[in-house]
Amino acid sequence: MEDTDKLVGFEITEDFEQFNQINDIFSRAFWDETIMSKDTEAFFDSYRSNFTAKRVDGFNQKDFALRNASWLISDLISNRGSKEGMREGFQSAIQNDTGVAKNKVIVDDLSKQSAEIKHVAKLFGADLVGITSSDTRWHYSHRVDTKNFEAVSNDLPAACNRVIVMAHSMDFDLVETYPSALAGASSGREYSHEAAICMQLAAYIRGLGYEAIASMNDTALVIPYAIKAGLGEYGRNQMVITPEYGPRVRFSKIFTSLPLEIDIPTSLGIKEYCHSCTKCASACPPKALPFGEPNEKKDSNSTIKGVKKWSANCEKCFGYWAKIRTDCAICMRVCPFNRKYLTLADKLWRWLATSSFRRLAILWEDSSKPRKRLKPSEWWS
Repeated sequence: MEDTDKLVGFEITEDFEQFNQINDIFSRAFWDETIMSKDTEAFFDSYRSNFTAKRVDGFNQKDFALRNASWLISDLISNRGSKEGMREGFQSAIQNDTGVAKNKVIVDDLSKQSAEIKHVAKLFGADLVGITSSDTRWHYSHRVDTKNFEAVSNDLPAACNRVIVMAHSMDFDLVETYPSALAGASSGREYSHEAAICMQLAAYIRGLGYEAIASMNDTALVIPYAIKAGLGEYGRNQMVITPEYGPRVRFSKIFTSLPLEIDIPTSLGIKEYCHSCTKCASACPPKALPFGEPNEKKDSNSTIKGVKKWSANCEKCFGYWAKIRTDCAICMRVCPFNRKYLTLADKLWRWLATSSFRRLAILWEDSSKPRKRLKPSEWWS
């Protein structure tokens, strides 16, 4: 395990503790009086029909309407178990809609089976797919019962020793309008997409005769799994930065007993760039992102203990979200890796940024004219 940690850049200290999901900042907003406020209540209400439209570009009625519509499929899934205290995909794994076939498909070639799974995942709509082994250190010690917001057991079938991680790219132009209610549609659209995609892939695997648990933000921290699966590296902005889409992705995962060959991650050179770049921290309105080097300091109750990394002040970050009544991803928008990579110039910049010549990429980026935020009204036109 130590060799794997070194390979993917995890630095675990002796006082490491599994993270209890009850301490997630979104869970704390319902029970922690230091987080709960009129703003947090209004923030969550705004995702229903109780939003207050403003005469501000990006925050008018059609902006909120589009954002909320984008979340519809995800909301339908997450709300169906509410009577049992299970917010599926967020504070509870997505419940199986199909059973496991009685007869198992025999797997005698792990590499071929993994290739097939990735092929099917992309058919359903996944943009990137990686496979890794289960690592319970990253599983929540407890999940959240949303009836009374208490910590309850977080169990998975023991046979589910493989994890399929999928990345879902967010719309570039919508992301360019952050911060705005309109930009929130980029997150909602992918949560709705990933809910359908991971449920379909899990159903396919169960049809092969193996256990498969569809999962989004629930059950385990997805960032370590995405990194272990070789999809990207951890950045200063607290996101997994991928070579293909930069930080502009959401992740889903499937825990399964299907025999699969795991992907061996390699150094992508992205984290090294982040050591010399502070654009996300400089652009953060509430100053929630760090400027220094990774450390194991635990400045927030919503930060995992015993991992040396860049950590945000979650209270400041979510406080700003609540204030503006929508999510903020300025740190995603301004990240130098947030590009379409359609031009030769962008591809050359990426090559430099992830190589030993990254200093040239930094100079190139710093000397270039900053990309302006796309006005929400321009997106509509």
